[in-house]
Amino acid sequence: MEKFKTIIVDDDEVSVESLRFELAKDPRFALEGVARNGNQGKKLIARVQPDLLFLDVELPDTTGMQLLQEMHDSLTWDLRVVFYTAYDKYMIEAIRQSAFDYLLKPLDEQELKAILDRFAAQADGPRPSLSVATLLPGGGQTFIVFTPTNDMRALRSSEIGFFRYCSDRKQWEVFLSNQPPLAIRRGMTAEQIVQYSPSFVQIHQSYIINIDYLMIIKDNKCLLYPPFNEVSELLVSRKYKKQLQERFCL
Repeated sequence: MEKFKTIIVDDDEVSVESLRFELAKDPRFALEGVARNGNQGKKLIARVQPDLLFLDVELPDTTGMQLLQEMHDSLTWDLRVVFYTAYDKYMIEAIRQSAFDYLLKPLDEQELKAILDRFAAQADGPRPSLSVATLLPGGGQTFIVFTPTNDMRALRSSEIGFFRYCSDRKQWEVFLSNQPPLAIRRGMTAEQIVQYSPSFVQIHQSYIINIDYLMIIKDNKCLLYPPFNEVSELLVSRKYKKQLQERFCL
């Protein structure tokens, strides 16, 4: 039986060795290499073209999600990704949508076995390759917003990190990747914004985030993936925290 090619991209030596040890017990999988940072990881992925990738969420030079985004044009084979992470608070649906599964550190043997069994069971069925729709938040969805000057602006949800309500001007503004915030015309409500995309989730009376960029909720604040990783204002109110838990927590 041909073994499934597997690689690990992780800089945590203890976690790598634990995973390496457990993978060696399963004859269905062959560990083809380990990379310690994103740059090494991209080279290893391109060379091995693995069936299964265990990818750390936080690497010394990048994030796991950013690595996948940068590689999406070259991922032309069937690849499944398991995020290997120590972040156990509010692991949300966005992670599952962008990956086959996630595995928490420290490694639990039964959790790993369940993932490997599920992978092997699905291997004989349809295995869609990674695409823009799965690697980039919001995929290719495009919609129109009206600016205060009544101009129409076409946006893709993958450009949007979050929305903030400006109480002084009584209007929402949208924060885009590598661009100044864009004011939306008055009268646009939070309810209307979240209807644009299932990725838009309200976390506070004044904030709506693109949940596909959400990495972790820490101290009641949302921390996002790059290019929004420097944002520290995204407070989650008690009301919306409960809604997040009910909607996304398993």
